[in-house]
Amino acid sequence: MNISIFGLGYVGAVCAGCLSARGHQVLGVDISPAKIDMINQGKSPIVEPGLEQLLLDGVRHGRLRGTTDVQAAVLATEMSLLCVGTPSKKNGDLDLVYMEAVCREIGTAMRDKASRHTVVVRSTVLPGTVKNVVIPILEQSSGKRAGIDFGVAVNPEFLRESTAIQDYDFPAMTVIGELDPQSGDLLQSLYQGLDAPVIRKSIEVAEMIKYTCNVWHATKVSFANEIGNIAKASGVDGREVMDVVCQDYKLNLSRYYLRPGFAFGGSCLPKDVRALTYRAGQLDVEHPLLASIMASNRNQVKNAFELITRQDKRRIGLLGLSFKAGSDDLRESPLVELAEMLIGKGYDLTIYDANVEYARVFGANREYIESKIPHVSSLLCNDLQQVIREADVVVLGNNDDRFAQALDASSDKQIIDLVGFMAHGSDAQREGICW
Repeated sequence: MNISIFGLGYVGAVCAGCLSARGHQVLGVDISPAKIDMINQGKSPIVEPGLEQLLLDGVRHGRLRGTTDVQAAVLATEMSLLCVGTPSKKNGDLDLVYMEAVCREIGTAMRDKASRHTVVVRSTVLPGTVKNVVIPILEQSSGKRAGIDFGVAVNPEFLRESTAIQDYDFPAMTVIGELDPQSGDLLQSLYQGLDAPVIRKSIEVAEMIKYTCNVWHATKVSFANEIGNIAKASGVDGREVMDVVCQDYKLNLSRYYLRPGFAFGGSCLPKDVRALTYRAGQLDVEHPLLASIMASNRNQVKNAFELITRQDKRRIGLLGLSFKAGSDDLRESPLVELAEMLIGKGYDLTIYDANVEYARVFGANREYIESKIPHVSSLLCNDLQQVIREADVVVLGNNDDRFAQALDASSDKQIIDLVGFMAHGSDAQREGICW
């Protein structure tokens, strides 16, 4: 394929070398004549192991060259990869001045092009940037329509400095955000032969995936450092601790807890977070990330409460009271906290939870239910259909399979999903807490 790459910094130079090595015809475009001269001499404008050899091979075999001529690059290629910088402003927002400029130039060049051209954003941009910035500029400059006259896609990169070529050749995944299937198909063809899943999503989802991955990596570093600091102050080698933690692929390094939804609860997580942060305070070890966990969890309960109260309806049916389906454990259940907030504001609340109902009569939690939360437990009803029938708003509180059936059978009710039963995003009758 004939490909133009705009911006020959870290991402652009690596892509130029790797794509030319895979047999594609690559035109590198940059406003810096010095970078273009280096590319045309087969020299790397950045320090990255193995890259200079790829660039030199590409130039020698006639598969790679550089130019400052935007129009010539667009007219000579089928696809343009935008790899320009998106630096931070002083307030933390992205500075899109380079992105806006290159889109105007590419759009102007597309005016004179009869065949379809596809523009792919590789730069890291916030969700909504392509829709609200890139596409309008391209359409205005070209006089053409995105998704019809020209293609648009997002292809976030996951390249680590010093291992970028290996990351390109052996990726964990390839993410494509497509405006239209034709753009996605063309972009996917670049990755034929790579042993990694190709994941195709909407443009906005692809934009968000890149940020989520990077912030998650940053969180992991900070988490491990804070654990290490507390461990050291306790006379423990934090490296030994985290080495063992990372051997658990069932829970610790898995997708199990990485699912957006309601707050955590139960007898372990809240108690253990509080205990460890208390010990950190005793040891005078700063732990801002760990200290924020419980506040963040409480905020998610508040978000659920506000989601329910925005419906402006007074009769609420809460399905689930224990923190987890298949359990009668109400200790620090965020659903109990949510119920108490609704009761406090005078809502007409009815609750269904078969396990808690059983425990109230027979179980080990009977004393806790009667003595600690009698005002909440008195609202329990043992008839699921009655709770649904008499409610204006039905809240799906935990992942009991019966509640998924209730979702399908309650088309005339306002549904609030705190779990993830909904297959798609929110609509007029159904709304999820994180979707």
